[in-house]
Amino acid sequence: MAIREFRLPDPGEGLVEADVVTWRVAVGDTVKINDILLEIETSKSLVELPSPYAGTVTALLVAEGETADVGAPIIAIDDGTADAAGPSADPAEDRVVEPSDGMAGGGDGGRRVPNLVGYGPRTGESKRRPRKTAAPDPAPQRTHDQLAGTFATDVAVSRRTDDRAALQVSPPAPPAAPLPGPGPAAPEPVLRGGAVLAKPPVRKLAKDLGLDLTTVDGTGPGGVITRDDVTAAAAAASAPAPVAAAAPPSRRSDGGDVRIPVRGVRKATAEAMVRSAFTAPHVTEWLTCDVTASMELLERLKVRREFRDVRISPLLLVSKAVCLALGRTPELNSFWDEPAAEIVQLGSVNLGIAAATPRGLVVPNIKGAQELGLLELAQAINALVATAREGRTQPAEMAQGSFTITNVGTFGVDAGTPILNPGESGILCFGQIARRPWVVGAGADERIEPRWVTTLAVSFDHRLADGAQGSTFLADVAGILGDPGLGLLF
Repeated sequence: MAIREFRLPDPGEGLVEADVVTWRVAVGDTVKINDILLEIETSKSLVELPSPYAGTVTALLVAEGETADVGAPIIAIDDGTADAAGPSADPAEDRVVEPSDGMAGGGDGGRRVPNLVGYGPRTGESKRRPRKTAAPDPAPQRTHDQLAGTFATDVAVSRRTDDRAALQVSPPAPPAAPLPGPGPAAPEPVLRGGAVLAKPPVRKLAKDLGLDLTTVDGTGPGGVITRDDVTAAAAAASAPAPVAAAAPPSRRSDGGDVRIPVRGVRKATAEAMVRSAFTAPHVTEWLTCDVTASMELLERLKVRREFRDVRISPLLLVSKAVCLALGRTPELNSFWDEPAAEIVQLGSVNLGIAAATPRGLVVPNIKGAQELGLLELAQAINALVATAREGRTQPAEMAQGSFTITNVGTFGVDAGTPILNPGESGILCFGQIARRPWVVGAGADERIEPRWVTTLAVSFDHRLADGAQGSTFLADVAGILGDPGLGLLF
């Protein structure tokens, strides 16, 4: 039989591992090409992986809840080709690993040896005994190409100063040096005092745990430090030192404490917030405004025929006001290009909407939001939020945001001091819209009436904008929400 090992594809975005969330198949199940095998979670999104092979599942190589490195085999499938071609004279010939699974063919006696994930196949001819079968089915390769397209691993996203963000295709990486082929070899000596031997995912784990790899003894071949070595060393380092008399613990072990692993979206959010808070100098300004006119407009829109099947809320009008105000204050729709020592003012608003999900906070964005009418913007917001709450937001949908809106009003909160999404210039927080006494009119007509009132807070990067620009933007947003007709002047 021919066993096909499906290896974890490279999700791109600099990610080197993913967590197996749910297996959709079990050992013994029959699968077809494009059947969903499992769900994985990266620090960016939850992704379903389809099968590039048809056959019978023979092994699940990674358990649910475990973390797999990019390029590691996660499932084995018997494609049944031995039934058509007959047994091979060479048993090693029956175990096949396709180049599409992160492997590359080459010399070494016709055997296939691993190649680094993200690099193309090595040059050179591949000698292999031809099988007496029909022409190869292109479906597995098509499936793999679709996966690569979903992860966008071959595309480097770059910012543009023209009217839309663009994608630039990265030049192909040079072929990787071939790795040693299989075969008996003498045990490699364990090297000490030199370079640390560890794979990138293991190095990343050690960094996250605050562990110095030079203090860790590697138990892998040739002294390579494994994931188990790092976790064991971290556990030993965190163990309490012996004391003469036991002191009462600060927290009872039986007090119902809950430990939640920091991984996936929660881990990415924490790292991003720390990086943003200590990189961009934040300034926050507040403004309380009367939005009665916007609430009345919203009620009129709800009864219009084109909006009857579309859910609309104050977020729609706030989003439109933000897009209009950014047109007058481009400093708040820009980014800091450190290598070029430049401030890049963007011609397109990629409007991020912060969405609270069971997996944590995600901020997908609407590309080119300034070009959308109210109906199109409402549909885009609904689709974005629904996808986020289902945990299906893809990395490309969260990349290249330029300005973000966060709505704390849904929780009954008046306002807050939001932290910038890394790489963006500003974020607007708007609170609950509530009935409050408000002074209206002027002079002899001045009076107090109950009005719909909300508080807006904008945080912006003080490297990109001064107080004048931040204040102008906030006043423009409040002005449009107070009198939507003013939007015609923008």
